[in-house]
Amino acid sequence: MDFTLSAKTIEYAAKLQTFMDAEIFPAESIYHQQRQELSAAGKAHHLPPVIEELKKKARSLGLWNLFLPHYGHGLTVTDYATLAEITGWSPEIAPEAINCAAPDTGNMELLDMFGTDSQKKRWLEPLLNGEIRSGFSMTEPDVASSDARNIKTQIIRDGNDFVINGTKWWTTGAMDQRCEILIVMGKTNPDADDHHQQSMVLVPTKTPGVTVVRNLTVFGYEEQHGHAEISFTDVRVPVENLLGGAGEGFALAQARLGPGRIHHCMRAIGMAERALKLMIERAMVRSPFGKDLVQQGVVQEWIAQARIDIEQARLLVLKSAWIIDTHGVKNARKEIAAIKVAVPKMAERIIDHAIQSYGGAGVSQDTPLAAMYAGIRSMRIVDGPDEVHIRDIARLEIKNYLP
Repeated sequence: MDFTLSAKTIEYAAKLQTFMDAEIFPAESIYHQQRQELSAAGKAHHLPPVIEELKKKARSLGLWNLFLPHYGHGLTVTDYATLAEITGWSPEIAPEAINCAAPDTGNMELLDMFGTDSQKKRWLEPLLNGEIRSGFSMTEPDVASSDARNIKTQIIRDGNDFVINGTKWWTTGAMDQRCEILIVMGKTNPDADDHHQQSMVLVPTKTPGVTVVRNLTVFGYEEQHGHAEISFTDVRVPVENLLGGAGEGFALAQARLGPGRIHHCMRAIGMAERALKLMIERAMVRSPFGKDLVQQGVVQEWIAQARIDIEQARLLVLKSAWIIDTHGVKNARKEIAAIKVAVPKMAERIIDHAIQSYGGAGVSQDTPLAAMYAGIRSMRIVDGPDEVHIRDIARLEIKNYLP
């Protein structure tokens, strides 16, 4: 394994870092001010104008859709991992500014891999152009959605239509006024085996019967794109809206989550790096009881352990990305599960120590740490909770010792 950055990665990383320093970090305060103004006007989920300005600048620099290898830049999953980490330093705005924000990235990958020509033209192209946004409706409030086989939403064929009935929640992005399409997972054949009962269907958000019930907050934070609870009541879409084949929903979900977890984990490493930087800077200027925090043994241990943990986590994620690039997603199953457990825990611990070093300021809106903590803590649940991944890792390990 050779993790030496390719010449192409070095070029894009330098360009992206310059963009972060010159455009993204100065725009953070503008973004939050515009969000406050929009919220006061009753438009909490409308896009702050500064984001569209950043998108235009990023696209003019060629910093666009970097997650999709054949978009034109030819970056591998390993190449993109380094870039995703850089955007993690400003997770609220940097990924969207370069059109690499979830859930659109995963949805675009699904459409790219499994969509028909007409589906790609209708939905993938505007997503690639950053003209619309999308949602992924899989999780349900009344079942243990960590096991996707539990899904209750019904997708029943009626002539040339599918009729959808059910309730979804945590459909990220669906509160945004630009969200025009949902990928909905439900049961099309309840009599099939457990892994072939589900299918995915493309549902435009303005289809009759699609109702956004409410927005879900994360530790009280109301995010701009929102996390929606949505009810589907006798929703009709043409059978041509089936994504992939009937009964392939479970397999499509697994295909979507593989590279996506690399993206999430590398952004989390970027968050951890920024938290460490903030921790050290704070510790150098605070002197309780006549001694700088940075000279305190406990704080030095936090700093040293943070560096060790970040380096370990980064290597594990890069290994996972390398396996995907060289041997395919299926062969990286154990490593992908491992990073999904290890990286959020690592970042959560470092962000927590950074908050502690700031005292009251750390839990306020005066630093990005509180919002980062809320986001990273929820990451231990989204895309499968820690316990599910730990179980999978254990099973794969045990399998090596079976006759």
